[in-house]
Amino acid sequence: MAKQIDLLQGSITKSLTALALPIMGSQLIQMAYNLIDMLWIGRVGAGAVAAVGAAGMFMWLSNGLVILARIGGQVKVAQSIGAGDIKKAGRYAAAALQLGGALAVGFTLLLTLGAAPLIGFFNLNSPAVVAQARAYLIIVGAGMFFSFINQVLVAVINATGDSRTPFFAMGCGLGLNLVLDPMLIFGAGPFPRWGVAGATAATVLAQVVVFGVLVRYAAREQRLFPHVQLRRLAAKEELQAIVRISGPSAVMNVLFPLISMVIARMVAGWGDNAVAVQKVGSQIESISWMTADGFAAAVNSFIGQNYGAGNLQRARKGFKVSFALMTVWGVLCTCLLVFCAAPIFRLFIPEAQVLPMGVDYLVILGFSELFMCWEILVEGAYAGFGHTLPASVLSTVFTALRIPAALVLSATALGLSGIWWSISISSICKGMILTVMFVVFLNKMTRRQEM
Repeated sequence: MAKQIDLLQGSITKSLTALALPIMGSQLIQMAYNLIDMLWIGRVGAGAVAAVGAAGMFMWLSNGLVILARIGGQVKVAQSIGAGDIKKAGRYAAAALQLGGALAVGFTLLLTLGAAPLIGFFNLNSPAVVAQARAYLIIVGAGMFFSFINQVLVAVINATGDSRTPFFAMGCGLGLNLVLDPMLIFGAGPFPRWGVAGATAATVLAQVVVFGVLVRYAAREQRLFPHVQLRRLAAKEELQAIVRISGPSAVMNVLFPLISMVIARMVAGWGDNAVAVQKVGSQIESISWMTADGFAAAVNSFIGQNYGAGNLQRARKGFKVSFALMTVWGVLCTCLLVFCAAPIFRLFIPEAQVLPMGVDYLVILGFSELFMCWEILVEGAYAGFGHTLPASVLSTVFTALRIPAALVLSATALGLSGIWWSISISSICKGMILTVMFVVFLNKMTRRQEM
């Protein structure tokens, strides 16, 4: 059975679902990496979680940076395939991989050489927590190349209509992470007790395995990758085309963790337990937005190929199907977080003094999950058309507004919960406004084509 799905003809629901499910599965596996780490690290203590929470902000920043290569690469490869130009698709894939590699090298140097001042930004209270956070950051930096290249490779492969291969690769990495986490965190056999550093090392080794699986696939694939010539430096025009599409999303996704770092510093004023709550809580609620991100990647490829082929009506119908499915998923996630907050959070940090703060976080953020799913899906749909600026500008503005909102609300009787409400309210606003904007955009595109 062919791994690559024909996105240009046949049932839209069947094609989208077949493409989206493995991508969503891959995103859930990525979430599982983080959750499994948190499950084990939570057993070490809230201090260890706080260390990962602070240092992990820079991993979030890296995911924003790699978008510069990932989204534009996926869009241009998908559009080129839709237009029937496989050689051009290969050139764009090579350009995206070269750009991703260059970004990885630069970010690695930043993390490994600047670990001390970067962690110092958060003003963490405990010297032990600071030391653990620095160790985490240095190890993460050492494996950054594999993280960046894996994300670009996955995007390129998804653009061809094959989402099963990335899912298999991520599954292999998760299996290794499951085995190594407890061994390296708590020590087993010949392995010493590494604590936080052990969890990081396990994740890096898992990323190496994922890289190996993806490279092996690329070496055997017969459609796109024979035209991917990495020895040839990408042309200026190819890089510009990728950056033109990716740029707004990359800026937004770099600013997002920077804004979150400012908020994390505010949260740290309530102590290391509050930092731990934010870290664990954000990992738990990622079940909604990472799944939505996976579906958005599928919509990106679907719209990209059909738009490249000149079939706007099919692209439009694909978005409608996706929106309906994401609405159902968002409602389910909201219900899960609002009504099951306590038992879920207790799985990660069982300490009695931390649990009430964790429940508040999940309930408050739970109200925004549906709208967060809409926001992410619409961003993916915009990207499929090659239009990333409108969504990026609006998302950046409302995300930045979290800072003054958090300052105002946290100064009231809400206290720490005021910070959580600033995040939730901004997500609700973004989801509603972006959805209306995209519907207007889609209607204009349709009228323009009919003229």
